[in-house]
Amino acid sequence: MAVEEGIDDYTQDGTVDLKGNPVRRSKSGGWTACSFVVVYEVFERMAYYGISSNLVLYLTRKLHQGTVKSANNVTNWVGTIWMTPILGAYVADAHLGRYWTFVIASLIYISGMSLLTLSVSLHGLKPPPCHQANVDDCKKASTLQLAVFFGALYTLAVGTGGTKPNISTIGADQFDDFHPKEKAHKLSFFNWWMFSIFFGTLFANTVLVYIQDNVGWTLGYGLPTLGLVISVLIFLAGTPFYRHRVPAGSPFTRMAMVIVAAIRKWKVPLPTDPKELYEFDPEEYGRKGKFRIDSTPSLRFLNKAAVKTGSPDPWMQCSVTQVEETKQMLRMIPILIATFVPSTMIAQISTLFVKQGTTLDRHMGSFEIPPASLAGFVTISMLICVVLYDRILVPIVKKWSKNPRGITLLQRMGIGLVIHIIIMIIASVIERHRLNVAREHGLVENGGQLPLTIFILLPQFVLMGTADAFLEVAKIEFFYDQAPESMKSLGTSYSTTSLGIGNFLSSFLLSTVSHITRKHGHQGWILNNLNKSHLDYYYAFFAILNFLNFIFFLLVIKFYVYKAEVSDSMHVLTEELKAVRLKASNQEESRE
Repeated sequence: MAVEEGIDDYTQDGTVDLKGNPVRRSKSGGWTACSFVVVYEVFERMAYYGISSNLVLYLTRKLHQGTVKSANNVTNWVGTIWMTPILGAYVADAHLGRYWTFVIASLIYISGMSLLTLSVSLHGLKPPPCHQANVDDCKKASTLQLAVFFGALYTLAVGTGGTKPNISTIGADQFDDFHPKEKAHKLSFFNWWMFSIFFGTLFANTVLVYIQDNVGWTLGYGLPTLGLVISVLIFLAGTPFYRHRVPAGSPFTRMAMVIVAAIRKWKVPLPTDPKELYEFDPEEYGRKGKFRIDSTPSLRFLNKAAVKTGSPDPWMQCSVTQVEETKQMLRMIPILIATFVPSTMIAQISTLFVKQGTTLDRHMGSFEIPPASLAGFVTISMLICVVLYDRILVPIVKKWSKNPRGITLLQRMGIGLVIHIIIMIIASVIERHRLNVAREHGLVENGGQLPLTIFILLPQFVLMGTADAFLEVAKIEFFYDQAPESMKSLGTSYSTTSLGIGNFLSSFLLSTVSHITRKHGHQGWILNNLNKSHLDYYYAFFAILNFLNFIFFLLVIKFYVYKAEVSDSMHVLTEELKAVRLKASNQEESRE
């Protein structure tokens, strides 16, 4: 009995310790291991949002850049931050594993933060102060100053590429899909993951932006740098408790093999019985602790890659499991595309929303509110909504839906998309009111501050947090959950890629709309003087764009098929292994 309990205590999902040995469930993983992981993410989000939330103001006030240029520099950098995780996911899945990829990347991240702190501290690395109303009249930053500042930002982006796709995946890996209690905890993991890390975001959007605006940028960047160092040390201290997954090879190469093999055999007929396709023996998967996937009829053309030809060439013949893994990654791409537009909306929080705040009355008695601190309401709203969703909505809804998540991940994302439409309609109406006040008080030409409280912008910030609670949490969980087990880091990078492309799309749209609306003698929608601009038209354009994107999303999800639960496929594999072994045992007995 004791032996059976000992065996039963080992995880069944293929995770190992750092030396590659099987791990005991009672001594590793779970919420204990996650606590060390979450601490890093809290401080990392504090560092990231401590920079991004106020970056547009540093570029305009300290480096003397215009509205369009500064906003595009922010979104281009943020876009890079969210795109580099594809590279980090590849390195983790194919070579170093998630743990070592994260450790190395976190050191690069710290180097970038340290250099950035120096660039805002040393007088020789920033242009002299300028108090002109028009930044075009100020002395521009030198090539060296720009090189050091943006070099630090993009070094930091490289570090993020290795940490972002792996840290949440490391956290999710601490729960065993084949243990009922741990599997139940995993369903709540991403909700509480987002809840925890947004404490770092809240601190950044309130305390750090206040320090940057009123005390100094040196302390404003130095504090998150110190916090990041401490969090990495805490993460390393939790190493004995972590469960790890062995790298399964390059996901890109394995996917390319399937596509190439299918193309090379495009004239070969498919067998009517999927069991005639090429697949490894159940013993092979059982021995390596890997997951086998049965053939599905979706993306049927790719099944040709598994038609038996007798060729040992992996670029000519792939297993059914390899084909299905490729299908799972490709099936998610239309969903990924549908998240680009809402990611573009998120980019407005740290750019145009903040610039709007600089034109409004920010006083509360003698205290002056930093414009970027309103982003803290995004965080507060998101935190409240996540708790209400996880603790109230899910228990109620799952009673009649029979879905352990309450509603499906795609339904949750759809609700977030609808909220984004509402946000941009409200933002357009509020901006129209702001412009009317500017005209009534004769503040259009001089771009002066309006006698209008900054809190009129509160609805668009609060609703953005509500949208995040639905769309962003569901998005990261969806791409992790629907990715094959051997490509989880790549799947997680889909959610960051969405934000990256959304930011690049924001830069493209801002530049394009600014250019087009200035043609034929028109003054344009987006100017350095926001009181002369027409952000109300721009936000209305975004509302229409969000509506069209929602229609596209509805069409896409109509054809989407969720993948089978891994634990279900492993149950089938276990039964097949028993059958194979029983058959072998019977054959031996008959010989005797």
